[in-house]
Amino acid sequence: MADATEDVELDFAADEQERARRSAVIRHPMASFFHLFFRVVAIVVYLLCEWISKNFASCFVLIIALLSFDFWSVKNVTGRLLVGLRWWNHIDEDGKSLWVFEAKKKSRDSNTGTETEERIFWLGLIICPIIWTFFFFTSLFSLKLKWLSVVVASISLQAANLYGYLRCKAGGQDGQPPGNCSFTGQQLTQRPDIIFGIL
Repeated sequence: MADATEDVELDFAADEQERARRSAVIRHPMASFFHLFFRVVAIVVYLLCEWISKNFASCFVLIIALLSFDFWSVKNVTGRLLVGLRWWNHIDEDGKSLWVFEAKKKSRDSNTGTETEERIFWLGLIICPIIWTFFFFTSLFSLKLKWLSVVVASISLQAANLYGYLRCKAGGQDGQPPGNCSFTGQQLTQRPDIIFGIL
């Protein structure tokens, strides 16, 4: 038994190292760049396309290609690196479609992103669908129906990633296997930290 007057050594170095690692500005600069690059370029092309080119088909293909690259890079690369989340779909032996949502456990040796990278990830994932929704209403009210098809496709791609990562985040924090928990809008109202806790 330790004497009451004996000095006890506390190891705060490990906590300080973890805090310094998490507060480092950007550990994955390429992933952070490409997380925003394709979606921002798609928005800029959408805004400038009528001035640059009168050919709707080429604008449509370019915007959808950019958003497809964005969908793939966010789903397969930046989600894993920046926040430690991933989701996918596979078909089992019975032919049923199974969705899997995973969240990496936080640990000292974790290779996930920093707090800054998490903010970049979630802000990009949330703000861009809001911008596309604004474009939806502007093209609807201005009766630019051909542009409405571009916007609907854009919202679909962006919302799919947002939904998948919200499912990962909700499942990963509840302590349940993420694929087994149900996710509804009610869960967002009960747990607003799922979205707003990281911003």
